[in-house]
Amino acid sequence: MILVTGATGRIGSEAVRLLAGRDLPTRALVRDTSRVPKDGAWSGVEVAVGDFDRPHTLDQAMRGVGTLLLISPSVPGQEIAVIDSAVRQGVQHVVKITNHKATPDSPVDRRRDHARIEAHLRASGLRYTLLGPNLLMQNLFAVAPMIKQTHGFVMSAGEGRFGMVDARDVSASAAAVAAAPAGHVGRTYLLTGPELITYADVAAELTHALGQEIEYRRITPEQHREAMVQAGLPEPVAASNAQVFGLIAEGDAAWLSDDVASLTGTSPRGLRAFVTDHVDAFR
Repeated sequence: MILVTGATGRIGSEAVRLLAGRDLPTRALVRDTSRVPKDGAWSGVEVAVGDFDRPHTLDQAMRGVGTLLLISPSVPGQEIAVIDSAVRQGVQHVVKITNHKATPDSPVDRRRDHARIEAHLRASGLRYTLLGPNLLMQNLFAVAPMIKQTHGFVMSAGEGRFGMVDARDVSASAAAVAAAPAGHVGRTYLLTGPELITYADVAAELTHALGQEIEYRRITPEQHREAMVQAGLPEPVAASNAQVFGLIAEGDAAWLSDDVASLTGTSPRGLRAFVTDHVDAFR
């Protein structure tokens, strides 16, 4: 049995669908059953209702599980609770979605959080595999309302390049490892799209797809932090996001990997394919 946490999120939902499509015994951990797909995409999937903050629900969901696909907002206490439950219930392998630069001394809070979780996972004695994606293309949906209203978007990444990856390819990579984890013990895979791009490239692709000029408006990280707070993001999240975008401007995400293709046997989607598939979200 494969248990997927964060199963109704972008990465988890598609991973569940792919695993079910392989006729693998799959269980999806959800907090809200109303978010379970009603279109048959999860046909044959067991649904377990649980909460990261309620350990007994994790233990119930973990019973009989051999492989855990761990996807969450990466709150250390919550992911550590999931790992501890996996130990108690005899899970054999954990596949964790992590940050590509998770280090204990990172200047970015979320990366330090991931590093803390990774350290706990290693110390647990469980077999594990780590998957570290670059920026997700689906994050562009966050600026879709601004694009619709102003024919442009603001960002504080300057001319920094990044290997943006489609979440669907992250899901496919995670499903491939979870389906046959034995060959991936102790490995870390870095997941990217096929090309290094900038937010100017994003604006150009949207311009091409929408048939109207979309402007990339460059702002400073501090201005970006203020804009995100005004848009409703909590201050700590906005500050962390702005910090990351500032690092991207300095080249922090300018790297590519062939790991998606090596894991899935299929080349990752590029930016144009993503925009083409989701163009209506930006109209």
